Amino acid sequence: MEIKRIKSITEYHRWVGLPQPQHPLISLIDYSKVKHQTNEKSISFVMDFYSIALKRVDGIKMFYGQSEYDFDEGLMSFLAPGQVLRIEIDCNTPNNRSGYLLQIHPDFLWKSSLVKSIKQYEFFNYSTKEALFLSDKEETIIIAIFEGIKQEYNTNIDKFSKELIITQIELLLKYSNRFYNRQFITREISNHEILTKTEELLNDYFKSENLSENGLPSVQYIAEKLNISPNYLSNLLKLHTGQSTQQHIHNKLIEKAKEKLSTSNLSVSEIAFELGFEHPQSFSKFFKIKTAQSPLEFRNSFN
Repeated sequence: MEIKRIKSITEYHRWVGLPQPQHPLISLIDYSKVKHQTNEKSISFVMDFYSIALKRVDGIKMFYGQSEYDFDEGLMSFLAPGQVLRIEIDCNTPNNRSGYLLQIHPDFLWKSSLVKSIKQYEFFNYSTKEALFLSDKEETIIIAIFEGIKQEYNTNIDKFSKELIITQIELLLKYSNRFYNRQFITREISNHEILTKTEELLNDYFKSENLSENGLPSVQYIAEKLNISPNYLSNLLKLHTGQSTQQHIHNKLIEKAKEKLSTSNLSVSEIAFELGFEHPQSFSKFFKIKTAQSPLEFRNSFN
């Protein structure tokens, strides 16, 4: 399927049947007025700007990769420039939409505090199905911020406009960060399943011949197996266990190394090879950093 590239906010407005934006680098859209100008039932597109949405949508399914999400309740989603999004339109369902769509071109952030700090908000790299679910109270707060941006956006532009809009975008992102942290805690059942599956995946990988053949599993590999984004997985693990996905992988490797050192007669070089290390010295250095002992010192402690 061909991927449509939308290079500017003006081009997006044209594509969804909206008037030209008041500012070429930022736009706040009433989502009820969006109508994709296409007869196709499935569309994949990528935008060269940030998109922050609070939506309720009937009759549309959105996909990130192969993952599907039905927008049948209010939630927030965040897209960074360059992410591919696919939507499927159900022509038999009334297309009822409401909410806000804030679009920000990276050039709008130039010389502002957000030009660097926006990259610290990792939810821009979450997939669509990892959207932010809001309580009624949280949604009221978010809508109030959107209304504040709307008021400033619709006011005659002066030398204070950009700074005031940037300030409100920062507030929007900080509240979103807080609410995501709450979501990691309150969605305990699904999060527990992810933690369990992560452990199972690592156990299966380390029991197989994958280590010697392919080396350590990457964070991307684990995330793909779980059908979630790498950043979402690492943030979830950090909140519940205090350690990132990479740290979990390393812990499992040390656990396997200790098992081989204490229960087999294999040399350190042989163990290093079985664990996917090309050079024994690299394995010994890694082991000592993690345990404060060399592999031989650890083995000798059992004799």
